[in-house]
Amino acid sequence: MAILERSDTGAVAHLRMNAPERLNALSDEMLAALQGQIDTLREDRAIRAVVISGAGKAFCAGHDLKQMQQGRQSEDGGRGYFADLFARCASVMTGLTRLPQPVIAQVHGIATAAGCQMVASCDMAVAAEGTRFGVNGVNIGLFCSTPMVALSRNIPRKKAFEMLTTGQFIEADEAETLGLVNRVVPAGALEAEAAALAEQVAAKLGTAVRIGKEAFYAQSELGLDAAYAYTGAVMVENMLERDTSEGISAFLAKRPPSWQQ
Repeated sequence: MAILERSDTGAVAHLRMNAPERLNALSDEMLAALQGQIDTLREDRAIRAVVISGAGKAFCAGHDLKQMQQGRQSEDGGRGYFADLFARCASVMTGLTRLPQPVIAQVHGIATAAGCQMVASCDMAVAAEGTRFGVNGVNIGLFCSTPMVALSRNIPRKKAFEMLTTGQFIEADEAETLGLVNRVVPAGALEAEAAALAEQVAAKLGTAVRIGKEAFYAQSELGLDAAYAYTGAVMVENMLERDTSEGISAFLAKRPPSWQQ
């Protein structure tokens, strides 16, 4: 049984973390499997959207604490193992953000610590009612410093700091209000809602969405004038695409576009 399952529906890739007995913890094996799929999807032009979910009763409970304790047994007290672990985790998280395809987290149960980081690292998220989110490492003496990077780029600073320093959960409705998730739906509708959102995105011109996703994150790190200069240049390149010209012509002619990509 694969620790990470992939099934494709048309232009949508569905990745399901499949270690329910460990609440889909980000073990060494899970991180390696996720990285492998990220590397594969990066080159797959047939896939236009990605959905990530978790098997069992939770989306993801964060790092595998038992495995981390085992890593501490090395001669250097775990320094090398921990540095490598957090580097590999960062590669997965930034890899999700840098994939050319939009990535949607389909979240249920709990998303804690690095699991919450994964939700924040995805481009969009749909959560089931009753889902709880937390960066709870402080409760066991480990401040969630790496999850903080993605979380603080999704929700207001003061709320992020409160979550990080108190270790308290927030409920799905508050996560939606704060902007951590896009929408909250009944548990029975979660899979269908995430799939519908992915299919809506996948129906758009793939070239335009790839260009737009990269520009979305790049411009957010720039000052106002630099952001406009950068995105103006991006739009020039987008306008020069054959399929963009076809899309505009089809709109003006009130007919469906005939896109090649």
